[in-house]
Amino acid sequence: MEAARVATPDDLPNVVALAQSLRGELQSQRGGALWLARDARPEPLEPALRALLDRGDARVFVGTIDGTVVGYATVEIEALRDGTRLGMISELFVEEGARAVGVGEALADAIFAFCHAAGCVGIDAFALPGARAAKNFFERSGYTARMLIMHHPL
Repeated sequence: MEAARVATPDDLPNVVALAQSLRGELQSQRGGALWLARDARPEPLEPALRALLDRGDARVFVGTIDGTVVGYATVEIEALRDGTRLGMISELFVEEGARAVGVGEALADAIFAFCHAAGCVGIDAFALPGARAAKNFFERSGYTARMLIMHHPL
């Protein structure tokens, strides 16, 4: 059975391993190297992820199949200049062999519930250019593009 729950300190070794897998998968994609250098959570990952566990305005979720952790997601609440709040998904990853069975959807549902309870006006997520599966996943979950970031390498 697929499910998602709030991560605990005992989950951190699994979450760190999944975060490293995410980085390995994205770094070779178009835009991935720059994402890794600019936007990815900095190393060392364990203390950075542990800090999210203690924040009231952030969550780390784990996705499971029959209780085994096979995915994770991180979301932080950002206060906007007009006083509204926006949920920012910085990481959502499911092991390749556990994709397309509902784990990602369970994680997205957990994020939605957290952000809704926090009074957010919306939730932002990212997908690298060419990451069709990620883009399709978010679109199936009701996300639409609100901005494209253009880049010119030098």
